Amino acid sequence: VQLVESGGGLVQAGGSLRLSCAASGITFSFYRMGWYRQAPGKQRDLVAHITSGGSRNYEDSMKGRFTISRDNAKNSVYLQMDSLKPEDTAVYYCRADYATLVYWGQGTQVTVSS
Repeated sequence: VQLVESGGGLVQAGGSLRLSCAASGITFSFYRMGWYRQAPGKQRDLVAHITSGGSRNYEDSMKGRFTISRDNAKNSVYLQMDSLKPEDTAVYYCRADYATLVYWGQGTQVTVSS
């Protein structure tokens, strides 16, 4: 099983980035997909989830700024991030879960400069 994130980088405050996560080795359409993030010295926190049926859930501070989506034909999940703030700086991880199965990607760094 592999989850490979891409799309991270350095952006100025107020800018946008689109993260992608390509999955392989799983029946992607069965899995709930999520994005988490971890800032230095902090725990890994939920950003957003999207279920196999397309229902979305966001952490409160991301609502209205971030959008999660999935393309089952491409085995991919995306995170569109707009109006980025310096406090959004973190490593962003892709996660797939189904019943007791949980898989993580290696993470992609997002840095927002002020």
